Amino acid sequence: MALTVPTAHADPPGITEDSSPPVTIDPHNPGLRMVQGASLAPSKVLNIKSIVETDDGAERRQDTNDNVTFALQAEVLFTKDSAGLTPDALSRIDTIAAEIKKQHATGLRVFGFTDNLGSTAHGLTLSKDRANAVQRELAKHLDSSVTFQIRGYGEQYPIADNGTEEGRRKNRRVEVSFPRTGS
Repeated sequence: MALTVPTAHADPPGITEDSSPPVTIDPHNPGLRMVQGASLAPSKVLNIKSIVETDDGAERRQDTNDNVTFALQAEVLFTKDSAGLTPDALSRIDTIAAEIKKQHATGLRVFGFTDNLGSTAHGLTLSKDRANAVQRELAKHLDSSVTFQIRGYGEQYPIADNGTEEGRRKNRRVEVSFPRTGS
């Protein structure tokens, strides 16, 4: 079976945000006060993005208007070059499962990533195996109606510079994301 590297995008598939305006504004409404001769720019929703990361960069939570994303460094979840979960990983995944339940999420994305060291084929396989391991553990804590989209992207979509060990450490990660539904 031949492995192919997906084309790079700014964000992994399924993470794009909706910026369409929620309401229509009538520029001729007499209650709208504007300077003489001024006109309204096209309306759009600005996506507010909040990112909270631990001091050592091992865990990151990103909240936007539409999505919640948890990213855990591979070193937190797995031993080197392995897809076997560590005991510490189980409690961290349990915390993510609790947030998924709180948000009433029914569709999850579990994406695995690696750094750019080693072969591309190995990175794609390892990232998929790691995403599968996290999905299996999450499924133990969640209702059977929750659906999963699982992908391994290897070295695609780095979030840090692969030229440094610190950057490579951040790029070796598994992300769990889901649409925000409210709590």
